[in-house]
Amino acid sequence: MTAPVTVYTTPICPYCLNAKQLLKNKGIEYNEIGMHDISSDERLALMKKTNNYRTVPQIFIGDTFVGGFDELNALNQSGKLDEMLNT
Repeated sequence: MTAPVTVYTTPICPYCLNAKQLLKNKGIEYNEIGMHDISSDERLALMKKTNNYRTVPQIFIGDTFVGGFDELNALNQSGKLDEMLNT
């Protein structure tokens, strides 16, 4: 069973595009949520979950906050991404 992946993005963000492309290339389905589409309360809740992480993308695997594209890519390069997805 694959853990659900959620990616918070903005429309003009090269790192968001890179993260989505990496996931797509691996055949991983993800739920994309636009930062402009969520309420102020939802943003505050998200900030609490990410320890005030302010850049995009903000990537979650299940309930675990991964970070942004650089962290996602590092997990992929080390083979740990597949491990996280298959828990």
